[in-house]
Formats: sequence, structure tokens, C-alpha cells
Amino acid sequence: MRHMQHALQLATHARDAENEVPVGAVLVQDGEVIGLGWNRNITLHDPTAHAEIQAMRAAGEKLSNHRLSGATLYVTLEPCSMCAMAMIHARIGRVVYGAADPKTGAAGSVFDTLIDARHNHRVEVAGGLMAETSATLLRDFFRARR
Repeated sequence: MRHMQHALQLATHARDAENEVPVGAVLVQDGEVIGLGWNRNITLHDPTAHAEIQAMRAAGEKLSNHRLSGATLYVTLEPCSMCAMAMIHARIGRVVYGAADPKTGAAGSVFDTLIDARHNHRVEVAGGLMAETSATLLRDFFRARR
């Protein structure tokens, strides 16, 4: 719960400090936070700068390793296909997400990318942790932009 609360703080930071879509991510391994991320694709002019990717990049640098075996990623929104494939390549052990994404979710809502048997690695998925808080943050952000 505390890691998802931290991810929600990062999502709020994305919204307030950078006017980004409010998504935050916290990557944890053996009880230690190894990577933090929030959406920065507008700020960095980078379509790959999603919260999950930012957290994995930070962890990879911290650990000097592209493999993040067994780590758990807490993210406020269900990952997209790009982020899901990056998690598979990084060998993330588990993803815990808040709000489901009925348009592009790749953790069960639209695609089952993370658990697809055709991949050489599968990521355990748990969704719905603090889902309403995450969904409200996103809904309010998009409502304010319209």
C-alpha cells in the first residue's frame, strides 16, 4: 500500500510540476526502492518516457544491470503494451497497478501481454490497488484539460 501511495505522489508531481498525464511508478526489489518514475513524455519530447520506463531506467542505472529480476513495479495505471514488453525484457517479477486502462491496458484489460505464454518470461499481475484514487486523479486531469 505504501509503495502505491508513493506512486500516487509521483503521479501528482507529474501533473503539478510538469503538466503531464498523472501516472507514477515505484520499483521495489528486496524491500528497497530501486527506481522511481512519472510520466515525462511531453517534458522530454520522448514517446517512451512513461512512468514505468522511467522507473526501470533509474533502477537499471542504480544496479548497473538491465535485468531487474524479481522486482515489483507499482504503477498507478495499467501498463500499455510498450511498458509491458519492457517489463518482460527486464524480467520484472510482478506488477501491481491501480486503475485499469480499458483503451490500451496490456495487463488484462485489452491485451494479456504480461502473462502471454509465447514469451520466455511472464510477469505476475495484480490490479486494482487504490484503483479509485488513481482513476479519479486521471479523470480530473483530463476533465480539466477539456
